[in-house]
Amino acid sequence: MPHHLNGPGLKLGLGLLSIGRAWGVNKSTPPSEDEAQVLLAKALELGITIFDTAPAYAESEARLGRFLSALEPSARRRLIIMTKAGEHWDFGRGSSFVDHSRDALVRSIDRSLSLLGTIDVLQLHKATSDVVTHPDVIAAMEYARRCGVTAFGASVSDVEAGQLALESGLYETVQFPLNMSSANMAPMLPALEASGRAAIINRPFAMGGLLTGQSFEEAAMAAFCFIEEHLPRAVILTGTGKVAHLAQNVSAFQNRPKARHSVF
Repeated sequence: MPHHLNGPGLKLGLGLLSIGRAWGVNKSTPPSEDEAQVLLAKALELGITIFDTAPAYAESEARLGRFLSALEPSARRRLIIMTKAGEHWDFGRGSSFVDHSRDALVRSIDRSLSLLGTIDVLQLHKATSDVVTHPDVIAAMEYARRCGVTAFGASVSDVEAGQLALESGLYETVQFPLNMSSANMAPMLPALEASGRAAIINRPFAMGGLLTGQSFEEAAMAAFCFIEEHLPRAVILTGTGKVAHLAQNVSAFQNRPKARHSVF
């Protein structure tokens, strides 16, 4: 596992769904190609080194890949690029679909590698309890290893799948939603911390729902503090596609009050 993914303290990463397709409470339109490249450059300038994308995010992997290809090798080596396999994008239909078969996963891995160059963490997308240890998934992971991928994760949305992923020993990271309006994954947290695996938190603002009707800075700091109180060692993915919002996110993250660790 990349050494600074699981280091002490809270880290802020950038989830790249927003630069690939519409999402969130308001289904905001993704930025243009030029705007996406400016956003990625600004993220580096602000000190973000962890980027999370996926085939199901439509144009996201391709846009990130073009950005990475323009970096000096030394700059690329400082970054952690995480992508996924298991949920795929149908460009003709403009929608995603799930397929965890070995052949579909291998095709997805090949495409991601062609777009990104290298993958630091490959996560099983839409990982349910019936697929996290499925032979097709394990076979695809072995294929990815032969292609140079050395770290794997599971992106889950329920406690059972998360616990199975931890118990399997197959995954170095577990990604899941956690925020003030949804603490459904809380029963998994003690086992996660005891395992030493890296926690990747998505939807920290409940897809923007926690930011409406109040000061962004205060709402964002409260959201970050909530996560830190319960997971003092984690990566939080912010999902904005706008430069100004990204700068606000980083400011709120850096200026958040010191949190005290608590237990659900």
